[in-house]
Formats: sequence, C-alpha cells, structure tokens
Amino acid sequence: MRGNQQPSGHPHEAQEVIVDKAPRRAAYFDLDKTVLATSTTFALGDPMRRSGLISTSALARGVVAQLPYLLMGADEEHSARLMRQLAAMSAGLERRRLQEVVDQALSTAIEPAVYAEALDLIQAHHEAGHDVVIVSASVEEMVEPVAALVGADRAVATQMETDAEGRFTGAIARSLLHGAKVEALEADAAAHGIDLAASWAYSDSVSDLPMLQAVGHPVAVNPDRELRHHATQAGWMVRDFQRPLTLRRPLAPPVPAALQLRPEQAEALTSALALGAVGALAAWLTWRRR
Repeated sequence: MRGNQQPSGHPHEAQEVIVDKAPRRAAYFDLDKTVLATSTTFALGDPMRRSGLISTSALARGVVAQLPYLLMGADEEHSARLMRQLAAMSAGLERRRLQEVVDQALSTAIEPAVYAEALDLIQAHHEAGHDVVIVSASVEEMVEPVAALVGADRAVATQMETDAEGRFTGAIARSLLHGAKVEALEADAAAHGIDLAASWAYSDSVSDLPMLQAVGHPVAVNPDRELRHHATQAGWMVRDFQRPLTLRRPLAPPVPAALQLRPEQAEALTSALALGAVGALAAWLTWRRR
C-alpha cells in the first residue's frame, strides 16, 4: 500500500472478493450401485408388492420377460428400447400417485440400501461448500425423493411426459441414458455457475464414462470390470463401498387404499420394477465375474 493510502470499505471486503472469485464446485453422483447398494426400482419392488400395488406373480412375469436383455447384455440400444416400452406402458398412470407411493416406501426400501461411505462423501462435499447433485437414468419420480433423503441439493433424472391432468402420456420428455448425462451435467453447471473442471463425478459403470470424463475429478465407485480397468489406466481414484447403512428416520406408514393402482396401471409399474430387478441382477453377475 502506497504512502498514507488507507483501505476502503469493511476489513473483510478483500477476502470476500477473493472468495467470490473462487470457482463454484459440485459433486455429481450416479445413484444405483453408487449411492445405493442396489437398483432404485428393484429396491422399491417388495414394498409395492406388500402394499398391494403389484402382485408377486406379475412382478415375476415382468422379470422373466426381461431376461433376454440380461443374457444379451444391456447396451445403449436395448436400454433405450426398454425405456420407450416402459414409457408406453405407463400411459394413464397418475404422476402424483407414483410419487406418493415412492415417498411411503422410502424408509423400508431405500434407507437400508444407502452406502454409509456415500453419505460420508456427501457430507464432506457439503462441508467443503460444494453442491451435491444426483444424476440418474431412472425416472425423476423415484430419484428426487431418494436424493432428498441422502441430503443432495438437487437431482437430474429421466423425465416422463405428463398431460394437463398430471397423467403420464406414454412419451419420454428427457432421457438420461448413459451419454446423455454429459448434457445434463453441462446444463446443470451452466444454470448454477459450476466449474466442471474443478468438480467431481462418481459412478460404478463404464456406461457413465462420458460423465466421468466431463469433470476434473472422476471417481470410480464399485466399478465394473471395464471401468475399473479404465480408471486404473487413467490414474483415477477407485473407491469400494461396502457398508449399507439404515438412515435414522421413522418408518413410513402403510400405503393408503386410495393410492392403490388399477390393474393396468399396476402392470405398467411392474414393468418398471422388472427392469430394475434385471439391472440389479446384471450388476451382481458382473461383480461375480470380476
């Protein structure tokens, strides 16, 4: 400081300016097999069956119907086809009812499957001042409540189109299958002033490789064989989560009868759960082959 020139403003003004210029950072988490030890839709299957929303036989038929995709391998083309079929079969289902049923099932279906290590990471990122965002190809009616449960700031997920009355039309408004997550990250970063080069991404699947490559700090969590190999070659951090933890929340009450679905709607929901079940089984088989 020259001569008798005195600082202006408040004493912490300079520090605040420096803080304001620091890049805003975020941690983007995949959901299934990363934050949760299982598939979201698979985890929600049993409580929905016990609540009378779907029958055991209907769920079993749905799983068996998807086995060819398990045997062939769920590449992007097959995943996209299944998503379109799911959307078509969900036509007429009330979005509000699905949301309420998922909310009722959180404490018994989702809480026991949350990885303690994921919760620790989410807390650490928050303490460092980072945004925490869940990014999932599952439908937002399932993803958003789970994101709130684990303390994420927001979620980005597949969106099903609804009509003016709040019913699913059978079309997909936005899909987040695999590579589409990069566009979602870029849109989120632009909307919230996030510097992706200074941010983190966590995932278990090589299908999310583009998302991991979009940030400065990619982390492979419980990675499949291909992702583990890539992460090792690239020098990325690899984390193996092993401790599912039940969160400390009261158990959800039974689903009211008014929320129970008509048979044709239950069949649509069964398809969604079957897809999740096949995905979870595929993940387990992949883990066994490591």
